[in-house]
Amino acid sequence: MSFISQAHAAAEGAPEQGGFSFIFMMVIFAGIFYFMIYRPQARRTKEHKSLMGSMGKGDEVLTSGGLIGRIVKISDENDYVQIELNENNVISLKKDFISAVLPKGTLKSI
Repeated sequence: MSFISQAHAAAEGAPEQGGFSFIFMMVIFAGIFYFMIYRPQARRTKEHKSLMGSMGKGDEVLTSGGLIGRIVKISDENDYVQIELNENNVISLKKDFISAVLPKGTLKSI
C-alpha cells in the first residue's frame, strides 16, 4: 500500500505546463499552414486570373480536358469562349476550363 500512496502523491505534485506552449505550437502550425498551403494556392489563383484576362481571339489554348484549339469567339457577359478544334468542330467552353495559352503555331506542328 505504501507504493500506491507514493505514486498518488507524486502525480499530484507534478507541475502543469502553461498555456504558453500550446499557443506557441498553434502559431507554428498556423505558419506552416500559411506557407505550405494557402500562399501557393493564392499564387496559382492569381496566375489563372491573369491568364483569363490575357486571352484573345485567335489564341491557341489547352483545356483542362486535354483539348487543343483556337479561340474563335469570347463572350464577356457570361464568361464562355468558342474554341475551334478543326475546320468542322467548334465547341463552347467556360473560360475557367482553359488551363494554358499555347505558343502560336502549336496546332500546325501537331
